[in-house]
Amino acid sequence: DEEDSSDDDVKVHLKPTPMPPQTAMFVRAADLRKESKKRKASERASDGARGGGAGTPLPKLERAESNDSKRSKSSDGSAAAAKAVVPVASMQLQMQPPPGAGEESNVFPSPVIVGKHKRPKFAPLLPGMPFKSGPIVDLYPLSNYTFDSKAPTRIKDHSAKEKLLRMEKNYRKRGRRETVEGVILAHVHGHPHVLLLQYTKEFFKLPGGRLRPAENEITGLKRKLKNRMASDHETLLPKWEISDLLAVWWRPSFENYLYPYIPPHITAPKERKRIYLVALPEKCTFTIPSNLKLCAVSLFHMYNNMNEYGPIISTLPQILSRCTFNINN
Repeated sequence: DEEDSSDDDVKVHLKPTPMPPQTAMFVRAADLRKESKKRKASERASDGARGGGAGTPLPKLERAESNDSKRSKSSDGSAAAAKAVVPVASMQLQMQPPPGAGEESNVFPSPVIVGKHKRPKFAPLLPGMPFKSGPIVDLYPLSNYTFDSKAPTRIKDHSAKEKLLRMEKNYRKRGRRETVEGVILAHVHGHPHVLLLQYTKEFFKLPGGRLRPAENEITGLKRKLKNRMASDHETLLPKWEISDLLAVWWRPSFENYLYPYIPPHITAPKERKRIYLVALPEKCTFTIPSNLKLCAVSLFHMYNNMNEYGPIISTLPQILSRCTFNINN
């Protein structure tokens, strides 16, 4: 019985100690590498047996072939040695760069422009398309302008409910309501400010209003600016320059909500409100009705402040970000 018990039998009856999973992974990888080496060695041996010699790595084969070719050239020459040299020669020809590959004219165009002895500069992503910036707006100090008052204007609606009821009544007669408003800018200590009309303690509005039937929006906006912010005398009338259309807002129903798009389920919106950029001259006089108040609100205070200024005015900083402000002192 002692002779029959071998080491293999002992190993079978012993419980192997558990191996950590990470160690088992490395052991498995080492075994796979050994198996691949053995397989490659056997393949080389079989290829060498077919070719009449033992299989050896490629660099040694190239050296052996070159030595054989030298011996063959020193002697009468052998066809087998010549055939063995051909793949190496063809490989060398393929590895040689084509003529003129290093010249500047044949270099593939790169997004980085590099000059001689200069640091690389990044080329524009779309060199064929010129860069288009937003409108350039000249801003002058708020202290350049003078302010006066005139007779109070008539306020038609004293609440949002009254305004919506009147809008619904006019919609049956005239159809969709067309409204235009203007964004007038000045700067205070180099920071842009928007001029707003304050109707009540908690209600601010851009200057503008409803257009008459078939009235042009530019003509209608100038008329509304004159009624709200200018004198009745032609000599004191500011030279309004209405340039870019900044935004379009839609009222889908007779409610307080406006959107910068038409909702897909709405076929007949009740109001379209267009916001224009109005450029000011270097100096002018504003004449405000006595029951209104003109306020200059900074973009910093206006940004994302929907609770105080509403959705249209609070988004003006984002809309005006495409403009280039030329600060004139």
